[in-house]
Amino acid sequence: MDFFGADPDENLLPCDGEAYYHGSVFGESECEEILGSLIEGIPWRHDQAVMFGKRIVTARKVAWFADGGVSYSYSGTVKRAHLWTELLLRLKSAAQIRTGATYNSCLLNLYHDGSEGMGWHSDDEKSIEVGSSIASLSFGAERKFSFRNKATEEKVSVMLENGGLLNMKGETQRFWQHQLPKTKKVDEPRVNLTFRRMS
Repeated sequence: MDFFGADPDENLLPCDGEAYYHGSVFGESECEEILGSLIEGIPWRHDQAVMFGKRIVTARKVAWFADGGVSYSYSGTVKRAHLWTELLLRLKSAAQIRTGATYNSCLLNLYHDGSEGMGWHSDDEKSIEVGSSIASLSFGAERKFSFRNKATEEKVSVMLENGGLLNMKGETQRFWQHQLPKTKKVDEPRVNLTFRRMS
């Protein structure tokens, strides 16, 4: 099932979780300014992960920001937090206003073009507060984002536009996986910010 221009009050998931897409929450010119500031001003590093006992380095780049130096462990690696920038605090505030949740951390991903993506996974690490909201803000190229139910393998997809905000909460990470599929149709960069509540 594909959603385009979804209603922010409509749950995208048919069962076992909650995901709401708010569409673009910033103006077009503001989105372009934010994208440029993020690409140039964030201390990006290639991500690393341990798969089948081997350490790999991804093409996409990441950065981790959080309150009080909170670290984040996933895929066999530990991310040490940077101090919040003024822009990231502004974006966090915007996400909090629209979702009604509060966040103490943010994982940023930089995808240089459609050849870079993210495979099926759940954001269900023990350090993330169970059932808490994860707010995903996207800037740059429009990309397809998909959910897959762990039991039934039913799929739901939504197009994340420039400035788009997706809110995942409740049992979503327990019962659903999500991915950012690779595509040859996109040759522009995308920056994604996932604001989280770490315990």
